[in-house]
Amino acid sequence: LHNWPAPAGTGQQLPAPRDRCIHLMNFDELNLAPAILRAVQEQGYTAPTPIQAQAIPVVLGGHDLLAGAQTGTGKTAGFTLPMLQLLSTRPAAKAGAIRALVLTPTRELAAQVEEAIRAYGQYLELTSTVIFGGVGMNPQINRIARGVDILVATPGRLLDLEGQNHIDLSHVEILVLDEADRMLDMGFIHDVKKVLALLPK
Repeated sequence: LHNWPAPAGTGQQLPAPRDRCIHLMNFDELNLAPAILRAVQEQGYTAPTPIQAQAIPVVLGGHDLLAGAQTGTGKTAGFTLPMLQLLSTRPAAKAGAIRALVLTPTRELAAQVEEAIRAYGQYLELTSTVIFGGVGMNPQINRIARGVDILVATPGRLLDLEGQNHIDLSHVEILVLDEADRMLDMGFIHDVKKVLALLPK
């Protein structure tokens, strides 16, 4: 996850949970907005997992983060919750501009992530959408044209729509590469580099 602007030299890599003592806490201790906490509670969660307890404060502090954990440990909420918190407390530089970009390797994961964003952000005035290949472009183009704060995308479809001038990434504040290792294994390295080149420096 990358935060703009991040203080120089602030990238952090989390140790594995076994290497660090995690204070048992609840979500109330993570300085999340009441609207986010309400949504989290409605999803049935009361205590953060170790990856969430470590990652959320780092992201809220404005730092870059590299984290890894097994499936089912709550990685998605680990980046979604602080992303929603930061966006909801920062003024948008431009109305309707894409402020956060989440790249995923597959359409299935993209859909899951965007569903989580909608669930956790349901009481916030933030909008999101998902784009991926294998389906028609026009509904995706129309949705983006109406303005969206958070865009979840697969690299190929993102570059297709950007190449047709339907997407402007110049106002992105937060970038998440979800399952980045899998994206590289699937040969997306060149597409990811192209996307990075479109983001603010």
